[in-house]
Amino acid sequence: METGLLHLHSFIRWIALISLIVMVVRSYSGMSQGRVFSKADNMWSLLTVISFHLQLLIGFSIYFINGWHTQMGNMGNSVIRFFAIEHMFGMLVAIALVTVGRSRAKKSNADGRKFKRHLWPYAIALLIVLITIPWPFLEVGAGKSWFPGL
Repeated sequence: METGLLHLHSFIRWIALISLIVMVVRSYSGMSQGRVFSKADNMWSLLTVISFHLQLLIGFSIYFINGWHTQMGNMGNSVIRFFAIEHMFGMLVAIALVTVGRSRAKKSNADGRKFKRHLWPYAIALLIVLITIPWPFLEVGAGKSWFPGL
């Protein structure tokens, strides 16, 4: 079960990351070009929020199944510290930013304001996500595949 959850978490990571990048680009272009906030913009925003919340549920399952919550006394190990604290905290902040960004944008009436209210929280969330993903070229992701299970 743990392996399946890890593979699912890794797969959905790409959906969440791609949808977040698409939303940052769409929000920037919509804001700068004065576009109308379309149904497609709304759907990309919804996909981003759903994929991030799904990642949260799967991530919490992995966090407790792997026992990362019991490793708080072992912060000298960079890999344990990364997964027990840094990855979890960074992703929680990113999920909060994505959720707040969508919520605030939905309450706006003006199209330009919707794009602006998506852009900044989503762009900051993207930066946090890129920093806290355990990439294979980092020590914490060393030996891991870009696409586990393939």
